[in-house]
Amino acid sequence: MDITRFGHAAVLVEVAGTRILIDPGTFSTGEVFELTGLDAIVVTHQHPDHLDQDRAPALLGHNPDALLLCDPETAALVSFGSWAENADGLDTPVGPVTLRGVGAQHAVILPSIPRIGNVGVIVSAPGEPTLFHPGDTYEYAPDGVDVLAVPLSAPWAKSSETVDFVQRVSPTTIFPIHDCTISDVAYGIYWGQVSGHGGVDDARLVDQTGSFELSHN
Repeated sequence: MDITRFGHAAVLVEVAGTRILIDPGTFSTGEVFELTGLDAIVVTHQHPDHLDQDRAPALLGHNPDALLLCDPETAALVSFGSWAENADGLDTPVGPVTLRGVGAQHAVILPSIPRIGNVGVIVSAPGEPTLFHPGDTYEYAPDGVDVLAVPLSAPWAKSSETVDFVQRVSPTTIFPIHDCTISDVAYGIYWGQVSGHGGVDDARLVDQTGSFELSHN
């Protein structure tokens, strides 16, 4: 499994000869919207930092055969592409890869702001590590996760909740996402708390455009 970040929440997962892109949003780098050869594009929820509706149509144009998968609320809002609906516990096959929906709702930002839909995704394939991208919530902690993409900072989050989330999922490997909300000078504080207290030995500080490879143990 090869994992590449393209800024904030955008993650490219390459596994079993299949290319899955998750959450290309407004904070993502321009390169992500030039990717080709994608087998699926997954969007966890409608917020712009997870789906850039201005730049995404070009991405779809570069990948006309890619499966498009998102939560039901986003599917009803987006005016481009033909999106299949993801849901909690739903398995969607993409070649040898299975995309499983996790959860239903975005984390609470403020009591006065209505909650929207949010369906995270587990990416798995036979004999390969299993990756979980939760979108914007710590509520759901599925079993059997090898690699966790950890939302590191958000208006809805605090560090104690981030650490608790990592501990509940209990993966083998973690790396940060959703971190464009942190200044460079303060970044080490957030990552240090998660890597130091999350209970995961393989904590990989992957930068906004970094990548790494994992094999199943």
